Amino acid sequence: MRWVRFAADNKQSFGILEGDQVLEVRGDPFAGYERTGTRRALSAVKLLPPVIPPTFYAAGLNYPEHAIAAANKRGEVPKLPTAADIGYRANNALTGHGDPIIIPADASERVQYEGEIVVVIGKKAKNLSEAEAMSCVFGYTIGNDVSERNWQTGDRTMWRGKNTDTFKPMGPWIETDFDLEAARTTVRVNGQEKINFKTNSMIFGIPHFLSRMSRYLTLYPGDVVWMGTEGAAENLKHGDVVEIEITGLGVLRNPVIREGA
Repeated sequence: MRWVRFAADNKQSFGILEGDQVLEVRGDPFAGYERTGTRRALSAVKLLPPVIPPTFYAAGLNYPEHAIAAANKRGEVPKLPTAADIGYRANNALTGHGDPIIIPADASERVQYEGEIVVVIGKKAKNLSEAEAMSCVFGYTIGNDVSERNWQTGDRTMWRGKNTDTFKPMGPWIETDFDLEAARTTVRVNGQEKINFKTNSMIFGIPHFLSRMSRYLTLYPGDVVWMGTEGAAENLKHGDVVEIEITGLGVLRNPVIREGA
């Protein structure tokens, strides 16, 4: 099943996507819902980030080539992470499919994409074993962890390097029926493929992350966990269109605008 969150007729709602039709529901997929009987063409609604999470989690370096590339840029000997570390992002940075990524005028040229699979939590969970971990997963969506690298490394925290408004496109929907092993992640800029990798080639897999997190953190319905990216990204510039495609999840597409350009 595909779940969307959308705006139409001056209100925001959840809906079930069937083909090119959105079936509006009353309520939400986490706390309960009922169908309203209203159908809308997908082309007639504005897609929003498919969930506004209670907590927005993001895995640290979790793909080998990306970890190596990051170390090389710092002039360090590459060392793969020895533990599954988790960080946080801010909801203010979320934006939806089709919305612009807006680069502040004072940002450097080093604004880069990161195509990521996003795990959406479906039920409250604590102290899960790895064998139990996937039981709390509701579905999956796509994220683009846009990053201003100078701010990321220069600030004491990543408050603007990772969390500037619009720097976290997510969508276009949540897919509950997904084959992770068959999935590949592809990043394209202006139609040209830049990165392509097996989505599940993670250093630490989803069950390991969720189990480790749940030892210390209570996971709640609607929480999201962005699982990291692979490869070395290039800079985005004004006028670019960046697409993240994951097999079975669709395409997250966003234009890039630099303020004052």
